[in-house]
Amino acid sequence: MLFSHSFATIVLCALTLPVSNALPVPSTSDYTTDVSSSDNSPIGADAYIPDASSNANNSGTPADYTSYDCPSSSVPPDSHTPSNTTSDNSATVKNSTAGTSFPDPPACRKPATVVLDGQKLMNIKCRVKSGELSLQSELNGLLSQADSWMTQGPWSVVNNLKSVPNGNSHDYASQAPYWWPNNWEDPDSGDVCPYVQRDGVFNPETNQYTSKADRLSMFEASYTLSLAWYHSDNSSYRVHAADIIKTWFINEATAMNPNLAHSQLIPCANDGRSIGIIDFSQMYTDVLDAASILSLDYDDSWSQNDEAVFRQWNSDYLTWLTQSDFGKAELSAENNHATFALLQVAGIASYVGQTDLARTTVESTKSLIDSYISQDGTQPLELERTRSWHYSTFNLVAYTRLADIGTLLNVDLWNYYGPDGQSIKGAIDFLIPYATGSQEWPYEELNFIQYAASDVINAAADHNDQYAQSALPDIAYSPIGNQWSLRPSAEQLDNIVTTES
Repeated sequence: MLFSHSFATIVLCALTLPVSNALPVPSTSDYTTDVSSSDNSPIGADAYIPDASSNANNSGTPADYTSYDCPSSSVPPDSHTPSNTTSDNSATVKNSTAGTSFPDPPACRKPATVVLDGQKLMNIKCRVKSGELSLQSELNGLLSQADSWMTQGPWSVVNNLKSVPNGNSHDYASQAPYWWPNNWEDPDSGDVCPYVQRDGVFNPETNQYTSKADRLSMFEASYTLSLAWYHSDNSSYRVHAADIIKTWFINEATAMNPNLAHSQLIPCANDGRSIGIIDFSQMYTDVLDAASILSLDYDDSWSQNDEAVFRQWNSDYLTWLTQSDFGKAELSAENNHATFALLQVAGIASYVGQTDLARTTVESTKSLIDSYISQDGTQPLELERTRSWHYSTFNLVAYTRLADIGTLLNVDLWNYYGPDGQSIKGAIDFLIPYATGSQEWPYEELNFIQYAASDVINAAADHNDQYAQSALPDIAYSPIGNQWSLRPSAEQLDNIVTTES
């Protein structure tokens, strides 16, 4: 497809050329994709390393964050006192705060987040500190979730229960969730190979690759705990969030190699597939925001060196993502895989300081809107699935988060309209009658979860979509409650383990 190859060209050129140079357009033959191949050797790239001059001792407050004094809170910041003991299939656990030096609480300071709007977070933080009652319920919900994570993790790929195909325990590996043994209807027949696809039906055999589930816990826990620290000033949340990120990405004994060459493999067929990149695409930008929040301060739990090493890991991973055969194939996909691949590239590029690449990637999302969102707001490729509601809402999580990154980079996706009127807001508006229950979803869906659309509708409402604004009182919300005010960027809310093409 011409659009797909030209996009891969744009990403690669933006990664390697200085801003001042015009971007040449190589032949599309340079980007011929072999999705069966595996590239296990990440190519090094120069990392963005923050200036250490103002924090030579790895402690204190970075100099480039906006800070404001806030009213004193009527709610004691440490009213939630979580346990400092961790368990649950953990890597080496060292979560005690004994002997750890802590900086002052984060007060009303603006973090340099990638997807979340740091200014919004700072404003919310000031409202929380002032004891605004309208936020108390959401804060209690967030802290309750954070407390539950305090007794779990950290996690590491080296704890995978099933061996990675190449034998390197530091490589991430997962099995395709919708592929089943050939004898799934008659297990006694013995004909396991070849595996067959059952779209939308999860194969529990894939749980043998524990790093798949562990990575979801790592994503969610680090994000929730960092937000809990930011909004509550409770340093215990910070310590555990930092330990989770360092265990998965930084500590030499437990760190993951920066590639996804063995993700969503199919037994009897291959050792990994390009579409397995979505194992990280769907939620990894949460971890970038978590690290950005932790970097409001440097201390023994999260130092300036930790931040620099994490940026280097992301720089190396970004190189693999944009230059490996698997990465190029995923960036050339046509459905939600393409949207989430762009989200991952844009988010990581922004985090490591490759702003040019981040902007180029967000701009290229307009071509996806033109091609894959219809004038009436439907997403035809997602409606073809057995989980059509899930995939329609899921894909819009990627679109809205890309739009949020764009907002911070002065690229306006929220108000972009394609030649036939296609838009992100139009796709969200299409979902509203079904999210409110006023109409029944007319497409195939194995498990309709009404509240899956609530975050993307909140996102549209925040960006002046009047239809979305009027629907907010009537849409269904997750059983854990609506936490939009404390983390105002869309998340995947329905319970599906993973997704694939």
